This record gives sequence, C-alpha cells and structure tokens, in this order.
Amino acid sequence: MARAASRPAPARRRATRRGWPGRILGWAVKGVFLFVLLSVLWVFVYRFVNPPITFTMIGDMVSGRSAERDWMAIEEIDRDMVRAVVSAEDSKFCSHSGFDQDAIAEAMRRNANGGSVIRGGSTISQQTAKNAFLWQGGGYFRKGLEAWFTLLIENLWGKRRIMEVYLNVAETGIGTYGVNAGAQRYFDHDASTLSRVEAARIAAVLPLPKQRGAVAPKGFTRRYGNSIAARIGVVARDGLDACVYQNAAAARDPKEAPAPAKKKAAPRKAAPAPAALPGEEYERPQAIELPEPKVESPVQAPRETPAEPVEGNVL
Repeated sequence: MARAASRPAPARRRATRRGWPGRILGWAVKGVFLFVLLSVLWVFVYRFVNPPITFTMIGDMVSGRSAERDWMAIEEIDRDMVRAVVSAEDSKFCSHSGFDQDAIAEAMRRNANGGSVIRGGSTISQQTAKNAFLWQGGGYFRKGLEAWFTLLIENLWGKRRIMEVYLNVAETGIGTYGVNAGAQRYFDHDASTLSRVEAARIAAVLPLPKQRGAVAPKGFTRRYGNSIAARIGVVARDGLDACVYQNAAAARDPKEAPAPAKKKAAPRKAAPAPAALPGEEYERPQAIELPEPKVESPVQAPRETPAEPVEGNVL
C-alpha cells in the first residue's frame, strides 16, 4: 500500500516541470497586456494634458543642464513655424498615417550602402512619439516602441494635437525645448510672431539642436535654413499644413486672415465712368477735350521761301 501511495509523486514532479514554460508564457502575455493597457491610457491622457516632462529633459537635468520650456498652444504659434517644420521634416504630414513608406525605403537604401550615419526617415508623428514617450537612441528596440506609440497618437490624437506636442517638446537648443522657448532664446520674442526666416532657422536646428544655432548660422545650417524659407511658400500654396487647422482656428497671422465676404453687386446703372488711371486718357478719346486746331484756308499755297544757293558747278 505504501508503494502504491508513493507512485503519483513522480507524475506530479513531471507536471510541475512541464508547467514552467506555460507559466513563463502566461507571464509574458500578462506583461504585454499590461503594457498595451498602460500605453493606451498614457497616450489618451496626453491628448488632453500637456506632457509635464520627457526622458530627454530628464537626461539634460541629470547632466547638470537646465530644461527650459514655455508651452504655447498651436493656435498661438505662428503658422509659418508649422509650415517650416512641414517643409523641413515631413512634407507628407497631412497625407500619411504616421509612416512615410517612401522615406523609409530611401533610408534603408542609404543605410544598406554603408555610412557612419544611420538614417531613419522619421515622420513628425514618429518624432513626436519618440520625444513625448521614449528616449533618444536605443536602436531597433526603441524603434519598435516608437512605431507602436506612433500608431496610438495617430488614432487617439489626430494631426493637430501631434503638431502641437511636437512643436512644444522638440529640442531647439542645448537645454531648450519647444519653438516658443527657442524663439525667445534666439530672437528675443515668442513664437506667435515669427518671420519666415526665423521660423526656417529654428526648423534647421531641429535635427541637431546641440550642434546648430539659429542666430547668424553659417555653412550648411545657413543654406538649409534658406532652403526651408523658400519652401514655406510652397507649403502655403499647396495647403500641406491644412490638416493642422482643419475645423479649427488658424494661427494669428495677419497675412493669413481670410478676406471679408463680398456683397453681391447690385445691377449696374448708367453712371459716369470712373476716374481714369494714369495714361488711360489716351485710350478713351471720347473723354478728351482737344484744343481746336487753327483753321487755315482749305487750299493754301506753301509759303515762299528765299531760294538758297545751290552748291556745286553752275551751268
């Protein structure tokens, strides 16, 4: 009887050993579910609450630097600043769903050809996800998280909120975050009244904010800024920033104020002609009063003039 009672023990031990992979799998599934739940909640909260701090800011403070930021709502930021970053960073911002497939393919091609600089082809949405929720660097693991948060903000925030957060958390200088703090640092005024040149120079700093300056830039930064300034007009003409202002108030910019609605013109009545433009009088002879010419006899012989001596041989 004692032997019979002890027989199930090895079976229980084998079941316990077989259960460890299942337990690990169960923990992994629970961990993924918890991560998804918390990340969705985090992104949803940031739809309404401005990010108080980022990992990049924490890194600056740990290094002994400051982290200056002055949040400005998107409707207050000069529209040329929005157009500058669209021109410089992501011309397809309003047409893609978070990822620019053409830019990614081009980045992969360049990286495959070698080089010391790895190109990512990141959109403004991807950069916003990285700046607001993640950290700089990190390789492919961070890129994977970046893709996940990009999907979340594209579906939970929308383009307008993405642009607003991007313009307020992007690093614009050493210890300086957001275009408003950058404008105050470089140009001594806020980001609500930026000229095209100023907006372009801030946008030119964004890729390497710790190595470039917007005041009196030189070399590549100056040429890049001039190129961005020239393309701002293209963004405005083609409406490449329209999704940011769709169904919402645009930035306070006198240049962009809509023209007042014209009233329907009443049927024209016979009225005196409007004042002539300079030179128009020559095209409207009916309105010109010419002086009466001196009238001479209808047939009048030409006046006789004294004959002049004829030079040359006289026969």
